[in-house]
Amino acid sequence: MIVCDAWRQAASRRMIRAMAVESDLYAPVKAFLVGQGYVVKGEVRGCDVVGVRAAEPPVVVELKRSFGLSLVLQGIDRLALTDHVYLAVGAWPRRMRDVKKLCRRLGLGLLIVAPYRSTRRVEVVLDPVPYAPRKNRRRTRLLLREHTRRVGDPNRGGASTRVPMVTAYRQEALRCAALLAAQGAMTIAALRAADDVPNAGKILQKDYYGWFERVERATYALTAEGKRGLARFVPAPTPAPPAPEPEDATVQAAVKIALRAEELRARAERLGAKT
Repeated sequence: MIVCDAWRQAASRRMIRAMAVESDLYAPVKAFLVGQGYVVKGEVRGCDVVGVRAAEPPVVVELKRSFGLSLVLQGIDRLALTDHVYLAVGAWPRRMRDVKKLCRRLGLGLLIVAPYRSTRRVEVVLDPVPYAPRKNRRRTRLLLREHTRRVGDPNRGGASTRVPMVTAYRQEALRCAALLAAQGAMTIAALRAADDVPNAGKILQKDYYGWFERVERATYALTAEGKRGLARFVPAPTPAPPAPEPEDATVQAAVKIALRAEELRARAERLGAKT
């Protein structure tokens, strides 16, 4: 399979170099459709290739040297004319699995004009059919489970995948690490009872992050790597600001006197205004 894919990509690169323009794809695509009984004409009201067979809906093919966004957008636009729209390219896409998934979801067909000996032949990768995706219930269940179990919102959406994500599993491992750091070696049962860590046994036994070590039967302690992980994902609490120093009694008395004097002055002004 790997050899076949490598041969296809190499042949596609040679073919692209041989093709000066997209119209070089027209002849093999036309011959293919004519062989299927279509009457084929090129450049009909903006469509690269249009094939008509009896009273059936027309078939539209858009041509490009290689697969790209502009070709997909053209194909989507042609779906307003007919449900039978193909994208024809002169090179095997690098990410064929993703390309097929995209075309299938959009209801577009895919043709590869592949080199064959001294000529080119058309290979049908996909036929255009209405796409009805089946929901992956298992993935949906795992998605909702992770959302429910995760505490708070510790990750920034759109962050680089190179930054370790704080998952619900990591949060439980951090709770185990925090307990072991505070109390020393503990049994699995004690960890379960001390905090909300229902999967403590699996987390400690699998030790995915290398944070825990078994010291005796069903008893675990925190490793140096676990201490570093705890420091990385659970920052030290910010110290509270120092409490303000109590004011001197003389200053407090002076403030009270000034406030009382201001109150008396205001009262005298009100009485003067009345007289």
